[in-house]
Amino acid sequence: MNLQNLAYALDQSIHNLGAVAVTAGAVAAIFSKEKRRYAWLVLTGWAVQGATGALFGIISYSFYGHLPDIGGIAVDALVIKMICAVSGFAIAALYLWKSGSWGEKAKKGAWHALATFAFVAITSAAFLRWFS
Repeated sequence: MNLQNLAYALDQSIHNLGAVAVTAGAVAAIFSKEKRRYAWLVLTGWAVQGATGALFGIISYSFYGHLPDIGGIAVDALVIKMICAVSGFAIAALYLWKSGSWGEKAKKGAWHALATFAFVAITSAAFLRWFS
């Protein structure tokens, strides 16, 4: 068994679970009364996305001595994914911290933004994958 492929596969598996958490959590919260529980799920999912995304680079650097060689559309897609992760994490954290003082419109807007960031990140992942 190739240790590098195992490391990438394990990282990808955890990364995929993070993607499920941010996407399904945000969409489910839109239709649920238990929004706080979903906020924790989405916050954790975005943290997992960030950590496992960084781990892809660490694995590459460990085995090759440099970061992955990507350019063009792949770099743009990676930047978009990173913006989504930071924004999604921030909104979920703000929701947990401050939403008690928010109106219903602001709460609804936060969940729609979280769902949008999740879908944009997943779409960007496809571009990153196929253009790298």
